[in-house]
Amino acid sequence: MSVLGRVLLMNILLLLACINLQAQVNIPRISPDAKLEQMIGLTKVEVKYSRPSKRGRQILGEIIPYDRIWRVGANESTKVSFSTDVVVAGNPLKAGTYALYAFPHQDNWEVVFHQDTTHWGDGRDAYNPEMDALRFTVQPKVLNDLVETFRIDFQGFTHTSATMVWQWEHFQIDFRISVDTDPMVMDDIHYQIDHNPTAVTYYEAAKYMQERNKKHGMALTWLEEAERLEGPKYYIYRVRALVLGQMHWYKEAIAAAEVSAKLAEEEGKDEFVRLAEGYIEEWQKLIQH
Repeated sequence: MSVLGRVLLMNILLLLACINLQAQVNIPRISPDAKLEQMIGLTKVEVKYSRPSKRGRQILGEIIPYDRIWRVGANESTKVSFSTDVVVAGNPLKAGTYALYAFPHQDNWEVVFHQDTTHWGDGRDAYNPEMDALRFTVQPKVLNDLVETFRIDFQGFTHTSATMVWQWEHFQIDFRISVDTDPMVMDDIHYQIDHNPTAVTYYEAAKYMQERNKKHGMALTWLEEAERLEGPKYYIYRVRALVLGQMHWYKEAIAAAEVSAKLAEEEGKDEFVRLAEGYIEEWQKLIQH
C-alpha cells in the first residue's frame, strides 16, 4: 500500500473511532419508565413516570427529603394528562397535561399539579409556584407492608370518580379524582335513541340509570322497549328487578327476579340464577321488617 493509501486508511479509522465515541450506549434505567392509562367514567387519564426502588435505602426523609420538592418518581418529572375537566381532591382542574410534584412534610404533604412540564427531574432551580395549576394538602398514611418499588395506581372506581394512590416504602398518598360523566352519557343515550335505537341501546341506557340509582321511571320504560325488541331475557328482568328494588317496590322486584332466575336457568346461566335468588332473599327480609 502506498504512503497516500496508508494515510487515507488511518484517517478513515480515526473518523470511525470518533463516531463510535460519540454514540450513546443503550442501557436500561435502574428506575424504569412506566405508563399508566386509566378510564374514569368516560375521561381518559394518562400517567407517565419512572419507578425507583428502595434498594436498602432510607426513602422518606433521605432519598425524599422533607420540605423540598419531589418529582413523584425518578428521572424526568412525572406527567399526568386528563382528557376532560376533572375535580381533584375537591378542586376543579382543566383538561390538559401537568407535571406532578409533591412537597413532603413531617405532618402532611402538599400535592401540586404544575403547568410547566418542561423541567428535568424536580425542576428545583427553575420551579415557579406561580405556574401551579393546583396545590392541596393531604395526610400521608402508614403501610404495614414494605413497598419496594414506587407505584402509582387507581382504586375505588365509580362511574364518576376514582382514587389516585402513590405507594413506596411504608407511606401512601391518595386523593379522589372526580369527573362529570352524566352529561356525556346522557347526550350519547339520547343521540342513539333518536337515531338508531336497538334493544341493546335501551337495555344499556336503563342499566346505566340503575347503576346510578336515578331516573327509575325512565329506566323501566327503556327496559320495556328492550323487551319489545328482543323478547324476554334474564338480563332485562334482572335490571328491572334491581330498579324496582331501588324504588322500594319489593314485591314487584321479587316477581321480576323470579322471572330472571327462570330465564337464566333455561339458558344455563347458573351465576345469574344465584344472583336472583340472593336478591329475592334480601327483599323478602325487607318486606318482613
